[in-house]
Amino acid sequence: MFISGTSIIRKQTVIHKGALAFENKSVSLDDFLTGAYNYLSPEYPKFYKMDRLAQLGFLATEFLLSDFSIKQYSPESVSLVLSNAHASMDTDVRYHESSKTSSSPALFVYTLPNIVSGEICIRHRIKGENTFFISPAFDAELLAAYVDQVMMQPSVHACIAGWIDVMDSHHDVFLYLVEKEQRGLALPHTAEELTKLYR
Repeated sequence: MFISGTSIIRKQTVIHKGALAFENKSVSLDDFLTGAYNYLSPEYPKFYKMDRLAQLGFLATEFLLSDFSIKQYSPESVSLVLSNAHASMDTDVRYHESSKTSSSPALFVYTLPNIVSGEICIRHRIKGENTFFISPAFDAELLAAYVDQVMMQPSVHACIAGWIDVMDSHHDVFLYLVEKEQRGLALPHTAEELTKLYR
């Protein structure tokens, strides 16, 4: 298994394949997310209805796949494995606050952490296995082991995996693409490589 690409979003900065792709530290997180969306121009109006967790996952995936067509694989042969520490707590808190006046059904929809998985799968027509783990911190061992198990299935050819966490203005996103075949300078899919790339 090989890591074909990475996408990182931290401190209102997007790093794609190790290089700065987009940055705007002078605005709020919400404005940063809108700015990154406008920079990419993906023409996906549903983005504006998503919560921050889904927006971060959406944007990281768009950057990750910006120079790669996932459509070369059948929808059933692509899997998704994500994790974070705060589940959907950022949205849960905002929903709780909004319910004091009048609750927002638009926010309620996002009070499950795996909604980000659904948004990514819908956008990229991914129909393979998808899993969402909650762990106290980024766990390279868990991701490497689980993704390798998924990739050992004969019907699976690629997997988008990683960490998408947000709480208030703190956000930490690390996504990567795993494929069975090595393309270019792809790295071996190991916990050691994931730990290096995550930093």
